[in-house]
This record gives sequence, C-alpha cells and structure tokens, in this order.
Amino acid sequence: MKHIADSTVRRLSAYLRFLEDFETRGLTTISSDELAKRGGTTSAQVRKDLSFFGSFGKRGLGYSVPELAGRLREILGLGREWKVIIVGAGKIGAALARHHGFQQRGFTITAVYDADPQIVGLDLDGLAVRDAGHLERDIHRDHPDIAVLAVPEQAAQAVTDRLVRAGIKAVLNFAPAQLQVPPEVTVKTVNMAMELEGLSFALTNRE
Repeated sequence: MKHIADSTVRRLSAYLRFLEDFETRGLTTISSDELAKRGGTTSAQVRKDLSFFGSFGKRGLGYSVPELAGRLREILGLGREWKVIIVGAGKIGAALARHHGFQQRGFTITAVYDADPQIVGLDLDGLAVRDAGHLERDIHRDHPDIAVLAVPEQAAQAVTDRLVRAGIKAVLNFAPAQLQVPPEVTVKTVNMAMELEGLSFALTNRE
C-alpha cells in the first residue's frame, strides 16, 4: 500500500466516530458533504481520503453507514484485539490504565509497569503494577502489540531501547522527548505543548 499520511489516518478515525454516531441514531446513508461538515473539512477531502482504500458509495445516493463503518474498522485494524502495556504508573499512566474506553475499541491493557518500589504492587482497577525490571521477560512471554510510554523525559529513550530490543514494534509516547527508534518501529508522540500552541494560534488569529 502507498504511504498514507498521519493526517489522513486521523480523519478516517474521526469519520468512523461520526458514522458510529449516525448508526446509533438509526441513519442508514450519509453524504460526503455531511461527513465533511462534521469533520470540519471538505467533501472533496472526504472522497480523497476514502479513495486510497477503494471505491465507496454511489453518486447521488451517498454512503451506506453500516458498510462504510465496517470498512473503516477493517482499514484501521479494529477487527482484532490489540494487547497494550503501559510503562510508567504515575499520574498519566495510572489514568490511562483506569480508562475503560480503550477496551471498547479493541485495545486491551494487559500490564502496567513502574520502577518505583512504592508504586509496584498497587492496584489500578484490577491491574497490579509490575516491576519494570521484569519488562523484557514479560514481553517475551506475553507478546504485547503496543507499548504506552508514560515515564519521565530523562528515562524515555533508555526505556524505549529496552522495549525495542524486547520486540515491541509500536510505541505511544507521552514523554516530552524525541525518541530514536529503528525504521521498523513506529512511534506516535502525544505532545501536549504543541497541541496547546495550536489552540493558542487559533485564539490569536481569530477573525
């Protein structure tokens, strides 16, 4: 498959949420104009995003809501369970571990780790925090798909190196650090400062 931009993938995820909302309201068809209006984009952009993955809908009739929602779930890989581990059980890691919405999307948090002896053993909604010293052993045994990194900036690269050596191929990074990984490993960084700067730009440049 040709390279798909991150911005396109984010819009596909947004389209899916809109379609699921339409499903709950009993709507069976939707136009690209309606999807675009909900997503703050254009109907041409909606059609372009979908065209990367085949032909959808019929001119004049729009898209079948259940059919398009099903195809987007397949495209986004939501037709299976993904095993997720969280490394770092501080405020961010603990909050993520307690969030039940991930399970509904097919992401099952199987383990939480921390290096602080005072945190190891704590119960996070049924998950006991494990000793980070056992990280490699557990990864080799349990084969998680995704690691969420919620450690301090100064520890982020070293922990990432351990995850990569143990076989992790996908990392969601909450640490304020630019991580270096091999080409076969995908890292997505949640940069709160950049998101806030985007909001400050929007507020500053309002007409």
